[in-house]
Amino acid sequence: MKRLTLPLTDDMLNELNVGDEVYISGTIYTARDAAHQRMAEAINAKKPLPFEMKDAVIYYTGPTPAKPGQIVGSSGPTTSCRMDAFAPRLYDLGMKGVIGKGPVGENVKQAIKRVNGCYFAATGGAGALLADSIQSVEVIAYEDLGPESVKRMTVKDMPVFVAVIRDQDIYSLD
Repeated sequence: MKRLTLPLTDDMLNELNVGDEVYISGTIYTARDAAHQRMAEAINAKKPLPFEMKDAVIYYTGPTPAKPGQIVGSSGPTTSCRMDAFAPRLYDLGMKGVIGKGPVGENVKQAIKRVNGCYFAATGGAGALLADSIQSVEVIAYEDLGPESVKRMTVKDMPVFVAVIRDQDIYSLD
């Protein structure tokens, strides 16, 4: 088990291998399909993005509303390949990693390799457990998207594992 405190650096990523169990602490951002579409439109229009992409980690989630006394509701990962059309461009803009579930496409793997990035997989169906690692959450863009709005989250010891890094891909292991 390894512990990482964000932002991700090349030195941190160079120490990781596919299959490593990692506990992430620090600031991450949430974005799903609709938010990625809006960020792509902003890039095309040469408008600023909702957060600095350099060394950022995006969690593919749309948390449910918090119940009284909670910081956030269930926050499980969504299927990562749904963001495959957008992820390579964000990696090229400086993003270092994403958190999701399931395999990603070859275009994303090539972007990860090109920029020394990473794809972390979180356990699907464990949204309540993952929410326990979230210490704060704030909507920072696209509030009209509700759960799919872009949020800034502070996490402590969020459990994930390395699914794709460099030319290592857990989904193609024998």
